Amino acid sequence: MPEVPNHVVFIPDGNRRWARMHGKPALEGHRVGIDKLREVAKWCRDAGVKTLTFWGFSLENFQRDKEEVNGLMRLFELKFDELKDHSDLHENKIRVRFFGRLHLLSEKLREKIAEVEKETESYTNYNLNILLAYGGRSELVDACNAAIADAKAGRIDEVNEESLGRYMYMKDLPEPDLIIRTSGEQRLSGILPWHSGYSELYFSRKLWPDFELSDFKAALMEYAERKRRFGR
Repeated sequence: MPEVPNHVVFIPDGNRRWARMHGKPALEGHRVGIDKLREVAKWCRDAGVKTLTFWGFSLENFQRDKEEVNGLMRLFELKFDELKDHSDLHENKIRVRFFGRLHLLSEKLREKIAEVEKETESYTNYNLNILLAYGGRSELVDACNAAIADAKAGRIDEVNEESLGRYMYMKDLPEPDLIIRTSGEQRLSGILPWHSGYSELYFSRKLWPDFELSDFKAALMEYAERKRRFGR
């Protein structure tokens, strides 16, 4: 049997370009893109992927048109409210967690996030992680500041690689085996810099809303053919 990655990370890029190509507003592209997440999550479960991470909104995305950002936040509120009660989560025992500078989000959206996390916190079959208000450099800064504060308070003896790792957002989750980015862009944009040093990378030309099961299978096939040596 081909090796299946335990943890897959998606950078789901191309929603706005998809909307422009179809003569639709940007928010419609985001709506279609969010719906695609559910479809892709099922593909991952069917393939045997246990941990799945989506980058939903970066810190840099706050700099976009205010109307688009506000509309996307309202869309998140609606979709997370639906997610909380979705049968897929409860039937498959999927734990959902959100990571990033969540304090920058609205109180209402944070409440929706807390509800989803509370509803699924006891589940252990699968992990679904959503990065919101996330930046890789910001994660490192937050981790360093937390470690320095604990060191000053005498809670840790020193800050080293092992101790600093315990301050990362996803400290208790496996490191990503495969990172997939759609839309043809061939960069990571700073995602999970602490965890992704030995992740395999796959870049698809498809825009995220057009990403299909055959594209996902192609990524898995290429992953299975690679030899991972982890620097050894």
